[in-house]
Amino acid sequence: METINLKKMMKNMESALAAATFAEEGEADAARSIVNEDRRVLLALKQGQIDAKTLKYALNTAKRIGAHLDILSVSATARGEGKLDPLLERFVTELRAEGIQYRLISRTGCLKQQIIDYTNSEKEILFAVIESPHSLDTDCNKKDKALSELWRNLKCPLVVVMDGARA
Repeated sequence: METINLKKMMKNMESALAAATFAEEGEADAARSIVNEDRRVLLALKQGQIDAKTLKYALNTAKRIGAHLDILSVSATARGEGKLDPLLERFVTELRAEGIQYRLISRTGCLKQQIIDYTNSEKEILFAVIESPHSLDTDCNKKDKALSELWRNLKCPLVVVMDGARA
């Protein structure tokens, strides 16, 4: 365990020194990208329930904190997987125009389970953004107590973006 922490600390020191070198040479953008390379925000979306305000919140937040954006698009069945919602297509175009690096991940099943699985495997996620707490349990096994226990141990904060009229 100590070896892993030492390796991580050495990598962070190397990154800091490389960033300082770029900054000294007047390459602020390169320095910033080295320092922020591991910062990620997860935008978790349930296909058919995508909200423009949630997309805008994720874009603005990633831009403001200099993070990359992971977009987890979850469909109920494999039939829906791979088909991009028109709103999401426009959002990806906007991300490119803003220069925000992103990854688009398609999965099927329960949104809550997919968020848990993804944040457990991707340690650099700062927080997850969702549109509505109601979409979390859609397509989930209601009798699954283990899922509720796992949810309590989510490795990052969960941000819920809701329209004030619906809240």
